[in-house]
Order: sequence, then C-alpha cells, then structure tokens
Amino acid sequence: MTTAAPIPSSSREDWKNTILAGLANYIDAGSIVAGGAALAMWTEAYRMSNSLVGTIGALGPNAISAGVGALIGGRLCDLFGRKKIYQYDMLFYAFGMLWLVFAMNAWMVILGFFLVGIAVGADIPASWSLIAEIAPKGQRGKHSGVAQVLWYLGPVVVLLLFLLVAPLGLLGARLVFAHLAILAVALTFLRSSMHESPAWLEAQVAKKARLPGVKAPGAKWRDLFTRQHIGSMAFLIGMYVFWNLWAGTNGFFLPYILRTVGNQSQTAAVALTVLSFVVGMASIYFIFMQISDKVNQRLLFGISAVIQVIGMSLFAIFPLTLPVAIIHILLMSIGQGFGAQSFFQLWSSEMFPTLLRSTAQGVMFAIVRITLGVWSFFVPALTATGFHTLAWILTGFLVASGLIGVIWAPRNEGKSLEELDAARIAAA
Repeated sequence: MTTAAPIPSSSREDWKNTILAGLANYIDAGSIVAGGAALAMWTEAYRMSNSLVGTIGALGPNAISAGVGALIGGRLCDLFGRKKIYQYDMLFYAFGMLWLVFAMNAWMVILGFFLVGIAVGADIPASWSLIAEIAPKGQRGKHSGVAQVLWYLGPVVVLLLFLLVAPLGLLGARLVFAHLAILAVALTFLRSSMHESPAWLEAQVAKKARLPGVKAPGAKWRDLFTRQHIGSMAFLIGMYVFWNLWAGTNGFFLPYILRTVGNQSQTAAVALTVLSFVVGMASIYFIFMQISDKVNQRLLFGISAVIQVIGMSLFAIFPLTLPVAIIHILLMSIGQGFGAQSFFQLWSSEMFPTLLRSTAQGVMFAIVRITLGVWSFFVPALTATGFHTLAWILTGFLVASGLIGVIWAPRNEGKSLEELDAARIAAA
C-alpha cells in the first residue's frame, strides 16, 4: 500500500516574501477605500457634481488607471522579471499619493487617483505571480490567501484611521493618505532584499535552451492569444468582471451610499465598512486558507456565490435600515472571503505558463477594471434615482459571476505549477 507524499512546508523566507509581495493588495484596497471614505467630504468641500464623483471613481485605483497599469506592468513583468516591477513602482505610487495629500481642488484629486491607480495596477500581476511561484505544492491557496487578508487589512487600518481623525475633516483625510505614501516608500526598501522568482529565472533559461521540435510554452505576446489561453481568459474575465462590478461599487461607494441613502453618520458608515472587512479577513483565514488546497474548489466557489446573492438581495428587497445593513455586511463578507476575488488570484496564476502569467493577469485585470471604470460613471446617478434599482442590478451581477464560476471552474487543487504546465502542453 502506498501513501501520499507529504505536503512540503513553507519556509520562513517563503512567508516573508509572500507578505512583502502581498502588501500590494494592502496598498490597492487601502487607496480605494480611503478615497471612498473621503468622497463625501470632497463632494461637500469642492461642490462636486454627480458626474464628477463618478469620474473620480472611474479614473482612480478602483478602475481605469489600475487597468492601464496592470496591462503595462504585467507584460513588463514577464519580459524583465517580477522584481523589476514590484521594487520600484511603489515610489511612483507615493508620488501619486502626494497629490491627494495636498489636493486643493477636484482636478488634483483626479490626477492623484489616476497616478496611484497606475502604480497599483502594475504591482498586482507582479505580486500575484510571485506569490504563486514561491508557494510549495499544496499550499498555493494558503499563500494566495495571505495576499487577500492584506487586501482586507488595508481598508480596516484606513477606515479606523478615518474614525480617529474624523473631527479634523479634510485634514484627517490628508493624514490617512500620507500614511499610505509613507508605507509605499518603506515597502520599496523592504522589497530591495527580495530575490527574483526562481520559476521565472528557470523559465528564462529553458526558453534560451529550447531545442528545435521540442514542445514548450510560448512567451511572446501573440502566444497568449491561442485557443487554449483565450478560453481561460474568457472564463476568468467573465467570472471576475461581474463580481468586480459589485465589489468595486461596494468598496468605493458603500460609505457614500450609507450616508446619502441610509442617512447614517460618517462615523457609522465607516464603522459598518470596517466590520465588513474584519469579517472578510476571518472568512479568508478560516475557510479559504485552510481548505482551498484540499477540497473541490468548484463547490467551495458555488457556496460563496449563493451566500453573496442572498446578502445583496436584502438591499434590493428591504429598506436600507441599520439592521438590514448589518445582516447584509455579514453575509457578503463571509461569502466574498472565499469567493471570486480569492479564486481569481489563485486561478489566474495557475491557468497560464510562467512567461505569460503576468501578461495574462495584466490583460484580464485591465479589462475588468476598465469595465468597472465605465460602470462607475453611472453609479452616483443610479443611486440618486433609486437605490433599490441599483441593488437589483448588483444582485444580477453576482448571479452571473456565480454561474460562470460554477460551470467552468478548474479543478487544480493539490497540483503543482509544473504539473499544470505539463498538462497544458499535452492538451495543446
């Protein structure tokens, strides 16, 4: 009788590198939610119209600029290495964030958010690829989950800071943005000691040593647009774009919606948003990180989708009272913790070869975030004309995302990246 090979354990260095790479998620989500928390204050101070509010959401790190950054950074990451991108783009992020720290009018806010989004977008493919490539076999979901926990931690810290500095008004918002700029500079120095991805280095050697007639994964831009890779991208984009239309609206506009539609105070709106991220972190750690490498991922994704559809439909059916908001937040946070965001990071790292991994993630992330950007133009107007209509639309998005994920989800749990590469080559 044979026994299964033991799952290799992650070293301290593996976890350190995962955290340093995953801090891109902290920066990304912190930027989005900080903007959302400050949005109502900017609207009042600079007398912004609904269309201008939509423009800020559309061009910021929540949407279009992050998509553009991911498209450029993802390709550069495959060509020149993960370290070239993730080491230096945080300095560009800090430069963009300084525009928000010292913003005196609406155009400075728009420019700052656009620059911040470019930097954040470029970092995401680099960090997600690196995390997947350093994770031992059977622990890729666990390592990916660390990045997702950091994605939730950023908003928690940012929103708690907003609670502390609420009496200071716009000055308090400037201090929160300054903390993100300082963290980005510190992260640049911390990442300087990290090594390049071994998988990327090995793939580069293999590409140069490739023998004529030997079948191997392609590395050129055109190699991404094969039938196999287009199918993978179509699945991932379809699953993630519908979920992201909900998540982007929720993440950036929830405090704004709670204040303007639910008549909650700024403090109550921020506190409820903090609750959503704390519960989400617990869901990631206790569910996604513990079992995603071991169980049927398609089933796990399906359960998360059902929970989120139920949670969002509460906003569509019932008045936006405080009890309804709390129940909604609990259901949505539990469901999304082991849902589309976590699985998109994991599956997008698994379904493409090493020298196209970041390129594919950049293309998909760009399409998703730019689509969200276009949608963001219409959210304030939809909210003003009737929030329940918007809630039904968001519920429909979650249904679409859930169906796509359940029908076409891969079964990669427990397999190494090398095994997945071999299977792709055999199937090509």
